Amino acid sequence: MGILNMNDILQYKEYYASIQLSADDEIFTGKVLGINDLINFEGSSVSELKKAFKEAVDDYLQTCSSIGKTPDKTFKGSFNVRVSPKLHQEASTFAAIHNITLNEFVKTALSYALKQKEDVSQILEENNKKLETA
Repeated sequence: MGILNMNDILQYKEYYASIQLSADDEIFTGKVLGINDLINFEGSSVSELKKAFKEAVDDYLQTCSSIGKTPDKTFKGSFNVRVSPKLHQEASTFAAIHNITLNEFVKTALSYALKQKEDVSQILEENNKKLETA
């Protein structure tokens, strides 16, 4: 499916789900994001899909509560990022010039990007269009 557009995401409470269309089966399918377990749902219309998503989240939260389980995914705060050698060099040089670690620079860049979500979303959409026409 490629990069998700904001139109391919549903939100309910504090949970998000990615959405795909199965044209052959003529149904929408969804997957809840950011949790420890795999929760899928489906619907033959958008309203049916939204209803199934809400029911899936509510059922999941109720089940987690009844068994004493934390529903949210645990993030350790570290992850690997793969970039081109040139981008790695430029980022490392920029960090050194500003007397910070590469890790501090990446944290700053991520924070900045998340504060500028609309601009970043527009750039991602433009890049996705370029990939689709290539």
